[in-house]
Amino acid sequence: MTTPDDPQDTLQDDSAPGWDAITAAFAPLYPDQEPRHYGTLVRWMMGGQDPLDGISAWKRLDPVPHWHFVGYGLSELYDKASDDPAFSGYGLELTFRLACDPAETEPPAWALNLLQNLARYVYQSGNVFEDGHWMNLNGPIALGTDTLIGSLAFVFDPEVPPIETPHGRVAFIQVVGLTVDEEAAGKRWNARKMLDIFLPHMPLWITDVSRASLLDQPEIRAALDAGSARDGSSTGMLFNDALGWTRQSRLLRADLTTITIGAGHVENIVALLRLRLPFGNPLRLLVRRNAS
Repeated sequence: MTTPDDPQDTLQDDSAPGWDAITAAFAPLYPDQEPRHYGTLVRWMMGGQDPLDGISAWKRLDPVPHWHFVGYGLSELYDKASDDPAFSGYGLELTFRLACDPAETEPPAWALNLLQNLARYVYQSGNVFEDGHWMNLNGPIALGTDTLIGSLAFVFDPEVPPIETPHGRVAFIQVVGLTVDEEAAGKRWNARKMLDIFLPHMPLWITDVSRASLLDQPEIRAALDAGSARDGSSTGMLFNDALGWTRQSRLLRADLTTITIGAGHVENIVALLRLRLPFGNPLRLLVRRNAS
């Protein structure tokens, strides 16, 4: 990643109406501030390693000091290439709000890498992030730290509504850092509704890597438990690294099917079955196979 003086330097003077539309969406929030901009040396379409052609970051002090990032690259920045006129590219760009020290002059590199890695996942899998989705990171959000934040949720950016660009609609999906126990609580109820309960304690859903779990607050845990008991779980499928089954034929009796799952998944599956089946909702178990 590089830090050009002008974000448009990364465009090599190309026409970029999609890029301009994203920049214009953030201009009302930061009318008197030029963002820090981090552009790629070689674009993804030209064989580069980073899917996002650029990331901009604005620093602000309210409601708490934080960086506000937006990526450029999951929508169509230059020409219209996709067949769907309604959406530009994948129809989204990622944003992220990260708490910072008021004296900080540069955002941490790991935050830029996080957005690039999430964009890489979208490009490689074809799966897009939507409001209410979640993801486990299998480790801390910032490697080498003792943060409890090890999961992500996704929500519409509360200050930047979707826009119509010359290439179609683009929604701004904000990445929100969660502790692993908060992710588990969200799966047992509804991640999106959980984020609404968190909002008074996490203004603008700003990620603070130094914070404790919000489940340490009895009133929040009680609200999540009550929602789960009332509504059940919205989690309809689970991916498992270890999942198999065998079928045994039995004379004059129905076949016996034995399902084998990884020991680490059992507690979670049992909890979700209790919150899905009584509400008339199935739970699908999918095996996650590593690419060879």
